Amino acid sequence: MQGTVKSFMLHGNTIRNAVLRHVRVANPVLSMRFESASPAKIEEQGFESTTIADVLKSKGKSADGSWLWCTTEETVYDAVKSMTQHNVGALVVVKPGEQKSLAGIITERDYLRKIIVQGRSSKSTKVGDIMTEENKLITVTPGTRVLKAMQLMTDNRIRHIPVIEDKEMIGMVSIGDVVRAVVVEHRHEVDRLNAYIQGGY
Repeated sequence: MQGTVKSFMLHGNTIRNAVLRHVRVANPVLSMRFESASPAKIEEQGFESTTIADVLKSKGKSADGSWLWCTTEETVYDAVKSMTQHNVGALVVVKPGEQKSLAGIITERDYLRKIIVQGRSSKSTKVGDIMTEENKLITVTPGTRVLKAMQLMTDNRIRHIPVIEDKEMIGMVSIGDVVRAVVVEHRHEVDRLNAYIQGGY
């Protein structure tokens, strides 16, 4: 997955440039018209403008991973069991009785490194003992651009990132969510470029 993300970050403009080269070769006049009149419009609608809010909207309120959480007092065993049941790789951790008060995050990686490798018992260890605490979390806001979120996740080698608004947790996105959003927008952008070439703009 990390390789896929890096490929997007390094070669995100490959498709667009290939289409533009096709335009220049096939019709120089059209190419000049495209370059002078349309880049702003294409840029505004392209994947550069997609935000985390768009990703959350596409997932829907009931989507797995958007609102799955546990408390600091629950056992690691129960947290991992919940991850398995819902087929997700991380849970938001909240303080008991405060569902929107973010305390941290627990991931499969935490379980492997801090329970399995260290020979600890998941049934006697509390989530709060192994979670990544809130003050160490990397977060995004609904207005964060998808490519920025992807860069943060890639640079910090993380696969899940909480979404915070007005100091409250409103959701969480995974690297898979972000990659899917980029793939969809690449596809839409190619369609727009093809429509322009064929006179659709």
